[in-house]
Amino acid sequence: MRTNTVIYPGTFDPITNGHVDLTERAARLFDRVVVAIAHSEKKTPLFSLEERVDLCRSCLSHLDNVEVEGFGILLTHFVQSKGAHCVLRGLRAVADFEYEFQLANMNRAMNPEFESVFLTPSEHLSYISSSLVREIASLDGDITPFVPGQVAQALQEKFGN
Repeated sequence: MRTNTVIYPGTFDPITNGHVDLTERAARLFDRVVVAIAHSEKKTPLFSLEERVDLCRSCLSHLDNVEVEGFGILLTHFVQSKGAHCVLRGLRAVADFEYEFQLANMNRAMNPEFESVFLTPSEHLSYISSSLVREIASLDGDITPFVPGQVAQALQEKFGN
């Protein structure tokens, strides 16, 4: 039996309520969702890959058909290694579309079977980004409306607030 698998890649530094929302919605659309946490040292993440994987697993543990895994290879190779041909990308604003469109076309140029599926977050979550959450947390602001509880706690510990 063939399963309908989608890969949801990102740095998830940290995972936000917007990421959780998209993952929950993807879990209703696909048989299997693999949340793929990019190593991404180029972005100098606040949390280590292991910490980001652990936080995502904790925040998504209520979803039976979701797996969380770190990766440090080309996305098209990771997608193939999981027996998938489809990735999920979130679009918060029109500004996201240009970059995502370019990325989708580049991935398809490398692998013609590669497909990208775009979902928009729920309206009340559309303004949340990991970078804004990190900035607010670093300045001792209240991030609890934007991230799951365990992420808020991890950020407080990181910044000593």
